[in-house]
Order: sequence, then structure tokens, then C-alpha cells
Amino acid sequence: MCGGRGTRLDASVEKPLVDICGRPMLDRVAAALHDSSVGTVRAVTSPHTPNTRDRAADLGLDPIEAPGDGYVSDLGFALDRVTRPVVTVVADLPLVAPEHVDAVVSAADGGAATACVPVELKRALGASVDDALVFDHEGTAVCPTGLGVVGPADAEAGTPTDTDTDTDSTMYLSTDTRLALNVNRPTDIALAEDQCE
Repeated sequence: MCGGRGTRLDASVEKPLVDICGRPMLDRVAAALHDSSVGTVRAVTSPHTPNTRDRAADLGLDPIEAPGDGYVSDLGFALDRVTRPVVTVVADLPLVAPEHVDAVVSAADGGAATACVPVELKRALGASVDDALVFDHEGTAVCPTGLGVVGPADAEAGTPTDTDTDTDSTMYLSTDTRLALNVNRPTDIALAEDQCE
């Protein structure tokens, strides 16, 4: 997912093209997906991200041009054009690794799964937290990472989003700091760069 405006980041380039340790976030996420068990990798872009669409095509990602009406709407648009189950990952998760993707796919077991991290972990790192996405999971405040699996049964019931917490989606809870660093604000760039391998 790489079609958002990225207004909170206030970068000189489109958000997915912001460099983390010398590589655009889009390139880093695409590499993790290519090195995982995922078969086909697509990029969901929008009219807000024309340069990202071009870069995605250069990376062989076969862009899906969504309307740009917001994450949930664009995700639904994209899901109508692919075969499920499907892995979804946001472009602002630059430290996602193939093992993260494979672990969430395994947790989904052919259904749906949402990767989350404890809010306490994000705050300990100094990472930005979108309080609107925080929810309680078995007594722990958690928030989605932006990595998940949409299962085939979700077609009629709606699609998991960053706020989806229904019982049909398996919770994959991780304390890996790489999954706790979404680059949403300028301060998140430095935090992500400190974690680069």
C-alpha cells in the first residue's frame, strides 16, 4: 500500500520514496516481499503518488492505481482486483523482513491475520503512535503494524484494516522493534535508520 498523501511526514518526495539507510522505503518493502514466500508482489498507488507508481513499475511490481480516497477505500479497491488470500503491507514499514511476512502468513493459516506490536514498545523506542489505532488485546495495549493477510472468507464480510480487531482475524503479536517503526513523522526516519542492518 503506497498511495497515501504522507502529509504527516512532510517530506520533499512522496512518502514511499523517502530514503531509509540509502534506499527508498518502497524498495525495502518490495525486497522483503520478494524474498518471502509471497508469489506475486503488486503496488497499490494512487493519483497522489505518480512517482511511486513509476518506481513500482521499475521494480516490476505491476502497480494497481487506486482512486486515492484513503487507506481503507484503496485497500478495498485493490482487493477487488487480486486473488485471495493476499498479504498486505504498508510502504512506511521500511524494516519489515521476509521472516516477518512469512510468520504472518503462517499465523493466518489460509485465513486472515493482523500483525500488531505493543504500544509500550513503540513508546519505548520513541516511535510515533496513532492513538486512534490502539486497542486492547488480552490486557495489553497494541496497535497494528500495517502488515497482515486478508483471507478469502473476508470478501463479503469486509476487509481487515489497520483497526480491524474482529475474531475472524488471527492476531500475530510481535515485540520485534523492526515492526514497531512505521515512518509517519520526521522523527521516525532517524529511529528507523538507527535500526537498519
